This record gives sequence, structure tokens and C-alpha cells, in this order.
Amino acid sequence: MRDIEGVPGEIKRLFVSAYDTSPEWHVRMQAAFQKFTDSAVSKTVNFPYEAMPEDIAKVYMLAYHEGLKGITIYRDRSRESQVLTMGKRKEKAEGELVPRKRPKVTKGITERVSTGCGYIYVTVNFDDQGIAEVFSILGKAGGCAAAQLEAISRLISLALRSGVGLDSIVRHLRSIRCPSIAWEQGHAVMSCADAIASVLQKYAKEEDANSSKIAEVVKSWAGQCPEYGGKLIYQEGCNICPNCGFTKCG
Repeated sequence: MRDIEGVPGEIKRLFVSAYDTSPEWHVRMQAAFQKFTDSAVSKTVNFPYEAMPEDIAKVYMLAYHEGLKGITIYRDRSRESQVLTMGKRKEKAEGELVPRKRPKVTKGITERVSTGCGYIYVTVNFDDQGIAEVFSILGKAGGCAAAQLEAISRLISLALRSGVGLDSIVRHLRSIRCPSIAWEQGHAVMSCADAIASVLQKYAKEEDANSSKIAEVVKSWAGQCPEYGGKLIYQEGCNICPNCGFTKCG
């Protein structure tokens, strides 16, 4: 309260805030009540943001020597939102997107899609406002592939809970291609990102107007050369690169 403007000095001296009271006196006040109480006394010791582990250790030891049955400590700003705050609240910038909180329980579906790297399992979960999160797992793959899929899924989930339109997310993921493509129920799956988009597109309000054009292009595309980066062509029963001679037939 001592830092609050407009409060008379005599009031500030009489009514101090939790942060104006040292941790030691938080403990001693609790001990004064504990002395005449059989059950445990509830009291929180408020620490400043700069508190160190040894400061907290001193409070625990003091509480033990004072005969307290329990004690609670809280370090300022150890959580995103808290009851007591110091200073001015940071105002949200105009146009800034803030994701809604994920509910404790969500319900959804998991769909398997064939990709050039194997089966990918895409899970779409819903809350009361729509799609809340997306998870994706690529068969038994680990390492870099699993990390990249987790990153994509986290960003999709964050964007959806921030109000970004599902149609926009689908358009940006659609047709991202990797060296190996696959076919799923007559449709080309050009990458894992494209596979995720194909699942999300089923829940989008509008279809991608260019999806049919993309499909026609893909039908004549045999993949991408992992060494040269150009398009592979189907020749003599095998997909080969006309620029460097790479072949999928070994």
C-alpha cells in the first residue's frame, strides 16, 4: 500500500500490504495465532520476485522453530495470474491475439492418413467453441520427424484457440510437399503437413477453390529429388531425376 498514490501517509503506516510485510513477520503473525489454536492455521508468506531459495529455507526453519503445523509460501509472479499484483497491469496491445484456455476435458477424433513417410495419425479435439487442439503422430517415427510434427501441431492449436480461421490454416498447410508422396482414397497426400490439412479441411466452412487444380498437377508429378530438388519423372518403370540421375529404384 505504501506505493499506492493518493493514500494518506497515516493510513499507509497503519494498513500495510502483504508485500510491505517481511517474510519473517508473516511467520511470527501466524505463530501468534497458532499458539492458541489446536488445528493448523492457514497463512501465506508473500515473497518478492527476487527471492532466493535460501530465503525460503529460512522461513521454513523459522516456522518449524515457532511450532507451526503448516505454512504456505508464494513468490511474486511465479504464475501468470495471481490474486495480489504490484505495479500497473500490462494492457493488451490493440489487435493482439490471446489464445483461450484449454479446458481440462476435450473430446475428439483420430484419423489415419497415408503419407510418403508412412501412416500419420491426426487427432482433432473440440471444446465448446470448436476445434481446440490438434495432435499428430507419424507411425513409429521419432527424432526430428516427431519433433517437427509436434511443433506444427502446437502452432495449429495455438492459432485455433487465438481465433485464427480454420480455412486460413488449411490453405497455408495444403500442398506443402516433401520428396515422397502418397495416395489416400484417390487423393494425393504431398507431405505430413498436407495430411493434417486434409483432416482439418473436413471441418472447414469453405473448401479450397484451388484443390482440384492442385490434384491435377500432382497426378503428373512423381515426387521430388532429395539431392537436386527438382521433379522426378516416371521413366522405364521407375521414378528418376533427369538432372542428376537419382533413382528410387536403387
